[in-house]
Amino acid sequence: MELKNVFGARLKNARVINGMSMDDLCAKMNNLVSKQTISKYESGKMLPNSTNLIALANALNVRPDYLLRPFTVSLDKIEFRKKSKMSVKEEKAIKEKIRDKIERYIEVEEILGISSDFINPILQNAVIAPSDVCRIAEQLKAAWQLGQDGIPYIIEMLEDHCVKVIEMDAPDTFDGLSGIIGEHKPIIVLNKNFPVERKRFTAMHELGHLLLDFDDALPQKDVERFCNLFANEMLISQDVFKKLLGVSRHDISLNELRAIQSNYGISVEAQMFKAKQLGIISESRYKYFCITKNKNQAFREQVEKSTFHEEKSNRFSSLVYRALASELISFSKASELLNESIYVVREQLELV
Repeated sequence: MELKNVFGARLKNARVINGMSMDDLCAKMNNLVSKQTISKYESGKMLPNSTNLIALANALNVRPDYLLRPFTVSLDKIEFRKKSKMSVKEEKAIKEKIRDKIERYIEVEEILGISSDFINPILQNAVIAPSDVCRIAEQLKAAWQLGQDGIPYIIEMLEDHCVKVIEMDAPDTFDGLSGIIGEHKPIIVLNKNFPVERKRFTAMHELGHLLLDFDDALPQKDVERFCNLFANEMLISQDVFKKLLGVSRHDISLNELRAIQSNYGISVEAQMFKAKQLGIISESRYKYFCITKNKNQAFREQVEKSTFHEEKSNRFSSLVYRALASELISFSKASELLNESIYVVREQLELV
């Protein structure tokens, strides 16, 4: 792709990420260039001079080199769920943010000579019934040696097994998504603003989308239901859950569920759904819980209270500082990869 076309596509992507129209961009630049000029830039008909390049980058809150960098990642295999509540504009902005983060992630791996191709440990992953989902979850736990005591750090576990996890600011209507980059590089994207229990559940739900083999004819609502079941089972297995709560209950105390939440990182709501699903409580008892939660604000706050320790994705930044400490990249390059100022990078580099 010629530099003019690269620049044009990058400029449009940066504008989409910022939710700007061409008129908005002109105004942000104090009309240094016209709307027609921006249109020519984006269509690959002309390149800006150095002054306009810097002005464009400042207006779009990106580095000038971002606007000149060739594309290395295709997002063809990353799709939002059907019936997504986000607007097309919001979806485009998130996809371009993902592209930028993944490009930088893969670049630092290449600098360090790290291979990050994913190997699916589950050979028979076809799903036609809930029992298949539970079987696959147990097989995965065994293959990855996760045990039954709960997974203390979901994001770290995924990254240890070559699943790239990206956290990003996003609207409340966005929980997460997953997809494949290239042939063997799965990614999971999470909304960083949600409580940790919700992020953990979403991460496992998206892992289900990556690993489970669904028939194309299976309705989307069933696909989502099976991925929810997979997430729930990965966080705490049916057998362990029954041992902790018993096989049949009418009333369950919030303290019991809080204890499980603190040990397994699964929300009270997800536990109550699992209890209903396993027949530990009745359908009517579960409905009563839902009605009470929706009508009683104080009760709802208690139910939705986060108690598990926070966790976040640190692998990418760790790789950048590893490359910097190994003198494989400069402070300027580290600053570019991390999208931080050189001053911040120097402050955070602590050699021992």
